[in-house]
Amino acid sequence: MPRDRRPVLITDAAENPEKELRRRERRYVAMMMIRALCLVGGAIIVSTKPPLWGLWLVLCVLGMVFIPWLAVILANDRPAKSRAERAQAAKPVITTRVALPAPREDRIIDAE
Repeated sequence: MPRDRRPVLITDAAENPEKELRRRERRYVAMMMIRALCLVGGAIIVSTKPPLWGLWLVLCVLGMVFIPWLAVILANDRPAKSRAERAQAAKPVITTRVALPAPREDRIIDAE
């Protein structure tokens, strides 16, 4: 099998999995804090009834409904594949099978 002589670029290296997980956790917590702010804001809007309070309340409710859904999707998202990973996945896998010899029928093993 010929060896690929192209140099490996550091930009093709995958991100440290621990750093990636930490980054996704921070994003999730930040989005959940925004959801909590939507809840508190909605309660304040209902109690004070400022101008256009119905519109603001609808926006807060939409935030409380859609932000958790989006946060879970983004928290479970993995980084995009690198160019090398996509090229590797596109290559067909060729397997070779070794043919075993057919069993001989003229050989008899007797226990006696």
